[in-house]
Amino acid sequence: MQLLSQLNIGQQAIIAAIEAEESLFHRLTALGFRVGKPLSIIRRANFNGPLQIRLGTTDVILREAEAKRIQITTN
Repeated sequence: MQLLSQLNIGQQAIIAAIEAEESLFHRLTALGFRVGKPLSIIRRANFNGPLQIRLGTTDVILREAEAKRIQITTN
């Protein structure tokens, strides 16, 4: 397993686990991050900036620190 922050642009993956404190976990699930859901990285900002992540038809901007809390499996 790897972390969402390690995924390359355009590569697709499936969420395997979310390891975060309760408040962040609830915020991520409200944004659509759920175990088993496919996602891909659309864009990365420079200097470890935020990531643009596509979950189905929704795009979400996520900080690098939050992306490190999401474990993924690649196809």
